[in-house]
Amino acid sequence: MEDVILERHGAVALLRINRPAARNALNRAVIDALGGHLLRMENEHDIRCIVITGDERAFSAGADLKEMAHVPATVMARRGASAIWRALDQLGTPVIAAVNGYALGGGCELAMGCDIIVAGEGARFGLPEIRSGILPGGGGTQRLLRAIGKHRAMLLLLTGDMLPAREAHAYGLVSQVVQDGRVVAEALALAARIAGMPPLAVHQIKEAVRHGQDAALPTALSLERNANYLLFASDDRREGMQAFAEKRPPVFTGS
Repeated sequence: MEDVILERHGAVALLRINRPAARNALNRAVIDALGGHLLRMENEHDIRCIVITGDERAFSAGADLKEMAHVPATVMARRGASAIWRALDQLGTPVIAAVNGYALGGGCELAMGCDIIVAGEGARFGLPEIRSGILPGGGGTQRLLRAIGKHRAMLLLLTGDMLPAREAHAYGLVSQVVQDGRVVAEALALAARIAGMPPLAVHQIKEAVRHGQDAALPTALSLERNANYLLFASDDRREGMQAFAEKRPPVFTGS
């Protein structure tokens, strides 16, 4: 049985974590498979948006602690950042997390590493690593801090408590909350909308947000301006503006 199932929906790729008996815990096989899929799809220009999901019970309940329990610290240090985190940090293609059930520990970090989070009403988010004597090591402390602010982040990090979807949305961690049974369908519909946008503009917006969020404002604004100058040289910019003037749908080619 495949640990990660790939489905194609036109210009959208859907990746399903497929370890239901372990609540989709992230073992090495899943992490490597997800990372491999993402890095490969970055070079497949007909894929314009990616959705990652689990099943109705869990997006992912976190790292596979049974696998991690006896890994020496030196081995962890040699491994460095896992393939999935490296891929999410490099990817220019937008990624949507479609979250049902539990998104805990590494599963919450995986969702936060995506660009948009669509959550079911029954979804639960949390970073319970402190209860196992460790901390979130896949970007959890830093991404949660940037998403919801220091004081809310510290409350969750130091207690390991779970955050219901509606609260997560109010805090700014989740993009949308939808009916549990509609999570994947809504995420795919959103992905299809994004896939229909001009690819160069999509990539430049993602780059500007990713690199600008931690830069000084003048630096970030300069990054934004230079990205826009680049887009003004694209065929898609000309097509978009001409289509607007002619009152017709644009046809974007990514050039």
